[in-house]
Amino acid sequence: MTTAPVSGAESRRSSERSLIEQAFSRAAGGPLITGNSVRLLRDAAENYPAWLDAIAAAERTVHFETYIIWDDASGAMFADALTAKARDGVRVRVLYDWLGGVGKTPRRFWDAMSRAGVEVRSFNPLRLSSPLGWVHRDHRKALIVDGLVGFVSGLCVGQQWVGYPQRGIAPWRDTGLELRGPAVDDVERAFARAWSVAGAANATEAHLEVRGAAPAGNVAVRVIASEPWSARMIRVAHLMASAARERWWLTDAYFAGTPEYVQALRAAARDSVDVRLLVPGTTDIPVLQAFTRAGYRPLLEAGVRVFEWRGSMLHAKTAVGDDEWARVGSSNLNIASWIGNWELDVAVNDKAFADQMVAMYMADLENATEIVLREARVTDRRRFVRSPVATRRRVGSAGRIAAGALRLGNTASAMLTEHRVLGRVEARGAAALGGICVAIALVVLFWPRLLALPFGVVLAWIGTAMLLKAHRLRREREQRGERRTRVVEAGSEGTRT
Repeated sequence: MTTAPVSGAESRRSSERSLIEQAFSRAAGGPLITGNSVRLLRDAAENYPAWLDAIAAAERTVHFETYIIWDDASGAMFADALTAKARDGVRVRVLYDWLGGVGKTPRRFWDAMSRAGVEVRSFNPLRLSSPLGWVHRDHRKALIVDGLVGFVSGLCVGQQWVGYPQRGIAPWRDTGLELRGPAVDDVERAFARAWSVAGAANATEAHLEVRGAAPAGNVAVRVIASEPWSARMIRVAHLMASAARERWWLTDAYFAGTPEYVQALRAAARDSVDVRLLVPGTTDIPVLQAFTRAGYRPLLEAGVRVFEWRGSMLHAKTAVGDDEWARVGSSNLNIASWIGNWELDVAVNDKAFADQMVAMYMADLENATEIVLREARVTDRRRFVRSPVATRRRVGSAGRIAAGALRLGNTASAMLTEHRVLGRVEARGAAALGGICVAIALVVLFWPRLLALPFGVVLAWIGTAMLLKAHRLRREREQRGERRTRVVEAGSEGTRT
């Protein structure tokens, strides 16, 4: 039996695919893992019941990592489920972000879970020894049960994801997935790494046991576990924008793309790729929405289609490209997620799953308003046309504030260096920057002590932290030296004996 010869075109396509797969594996920090099953879950209506069912069925371990668990009806529901399993003898570990919980979850909430047997750790709380450490947050949302099933999503635990029907407030729009198969091991390892980092300084637990999940399907996935400065997700995002040939559809809650990423989207659109961006029309950080909208014009002028969700809040972080690539996870398209936070995403290489993502995206666009550029009738000025959307003010995160600061920084850089032309929609950001600069100048000129006092306190804090850290390192070095000396002396005694 002879095999048909491989054509030159097929050989080139195979070679290109191999190179792309290699690039993605290196950028994501992990290989493509086969043998999995993946289930797409929309909103809390599908995610929360699936999570609670998995917790209820747990026999060995429950590992839950989330940015926020609100002290409300939804938070109480999950707290009850987790404490019930802990009382049944299941080892339950919960890792929450300290900053995410500020003002949302009181200490008594966590103490009650701890008394019931749940192991609770707070990620990166404010410490005198680390003045700027609080900047790096654990923004991941993951649940792993018995090492056999994992859930990765953009959802925290809170009533806003469920909605307030009695007040006419719809649930937040969000997306997650259920994962079974060998890739669950990588989700477990990601949790183990964050759990260890959040442990006490004298913790001896280096890692948690990874059971080794058996194959559960035929879907190939990558687990992208980003840590501060690893830049894994931003490298993957750039690669996908560059590799897309037909489609690149994005959904993001707090878009504030870097100039390089915006240029990648513009280049793809100009190369006839169907690039779309779906963002919230209503946000929990209204002040940041102006900065997101300031980035529309460069995208629109290159042919990128931009849509704003007409709903209470769009919190999903997803992407779907061409016919077989999709991403679901916790990473937003901004520098805070890409560089500053611990994030977790799953990239799925499967046509059936991509088709589901495309269908979900099209359904979302039914409840969205497209932002377009058009010529006004009276003048030649270009403007945005969109439906007015009411906003509701809520508490946000440091990551979103950092995203807004990035947008301001990009505007300031463009103004000072003239490396690009500013659009009219950036006038608000430019005015804000100008006002801030003038206000700071007035304080320096007329009330210098107002600026000197906080500056001096911060410097004193940083200096004290560095001295304490140096003292601790010196003591550790001396202790290691004493241990080595005792070992040598013991060896000498043994030789003499």
